[in-house]
Amino acid sequence: MIRSASSEDLPVLRDIERAAGAPFRTLGMTSIAEDEPPSIEELAAYQRAGRAWVCTDERDRPVAYLLAEIVDGFAHIEQVSVRPSHARRGLGRSLIDAVDGWAADHGLAGLTLTTYAEVPWNAPYYERLNFEIVDDAELSDGLRTIRRHEAARGLDAWPRVVMRRTPSTSTVDA
Repeated sequence: MIRSASSEDLPVLRDIERAAGAPFRTLGMTSIAEDEPPSIEELAAYQRAGRAWVCTDERDRPVAYLLAEIVDGFAHIEQVSVRPSHARRGLGRSLIDAVDGWAADHGLAGLTLTTYAEVPWNAPYYERLNFEIVDDAELSDGLRTIRRHEAARGLDAWPRVVMRRTPSTSTVDA
């Protein structure tokens, strides 16, 4: 089930993020695997703003989550993470589709995100969900700012891309 995150969920989101980061070690991306999850305070800001969602198990415990911001008229997916024990069940896709609906309800132009270009569960996955890579020359001011912030954090040690999904490409066939 997908629902808005509650304040009680926030510590669990940090655990999910740590677990979801572990597979990056297999690609030699140890610093990404060891990256500290958002703080409770950072998560609470998303939660209070109504921009944090969870996918729960049969006992209503979060097993995946998504955080979004509004950037230049789009819902920008800041983070989507799935506990590895629940991966490959469509939970990430369900969260993304739920946020797509939220974006449409709020009059936003679609979804954007930044991700690793060559990590199989990143850009190739999002392409299957009808996201398209945005050329650097087409980036909005807000997306350029996000990319600069990511570079300053060292995330550009591996190739990254900005991706976008608009309502005309939102129907998922994969």
